[in-house]
Amino acid sequence: MSLYSAGVEYGIHCLLYLVDERGDSREASVRDLADLQGVPQEYLAKVFTKLAKAKLVVATEGVRGGFRLGRPSDEITLLDIVTAIDGRKLIFDCRDIRGRCAVFDGCAPQWATEGICGINAAMLTAQKRMEEALDQQTILDLARRTGRKAPAEFAGQISGWLSERKESRAGAAGDSIAVVQVDD
Repeated sequence: MSLYSAGVEYGIHCLLYLVDERGDSREASVRDLADLQGVPQEYLAKVFTKLAKAKLVVATEGVRGGFRLGRPSDEITLLDIVTAIDGRKLIFDCRDIRGRCAVFDGCAPQWATEGICGINAAMLTAQKRMEEALDQQTILDLARRTGRKAPAEFAGQISGWLSERKESRAGAAGDSIAVVQVDD
């Protein structure tokens, strides 16, 4: 079982598509991002509501509206995204069983229960390191890493695909655009 939801994966991928090859924000609709990646639009809309509430993305209005990054790509960390979508999750929930050992016969000695549980301390350290690692990586870092891996024409293909979708949406009669309202 994963610690983080599929929404975290979807959100990170979407934010990568909202960054162009220079690290600048570009705009896309939830529908287009869902179609681009083959993920459920309804679920992605809920993810974007959370990202917007955390001010990681902002909605743009109009027929060609969608979302763009709410901050520069080098200021949005993976931890920001994880926290916005799934909240803060603990990797371990200490149940403090150290005092329940059968040999204590219901009366644990002080040495067994004083201070923080060693197992809990180890898990808290692991949690801290994981969060530090997520906090040290930005969307721009991932976009650059992906850019180095992908063929040179990939960035242009993504930009072209998103632009074509945006233009067809603007030209389509009767299309309605859902705007997400975020209360502060």
